[in-house]
Amino acid sequence: MPYKIMVIIEKDEHGYYAYAPELEGCQSQGDSFDEILVNIKEAVELYLETLTLSEKQFI
Repeated sequence: MPYKIMVIIEKDEHGYYAYAPELEGCQSQGDSFDEILVNIKEAVELYLETLTLSEKQFI
């Protein structure tokens, strides 16, 4: 089932930081924009895999 998840990406002096506000604790970091896109996508996929069917209904 496809999901639309909002992701916030921020850049600072240490690189990039991304998080999904709808998924508590789902976050990642990377040295480049391309790296953070890969990392946060993987983090979201792994997060969704841990949810039960009833929890997925609220996303």
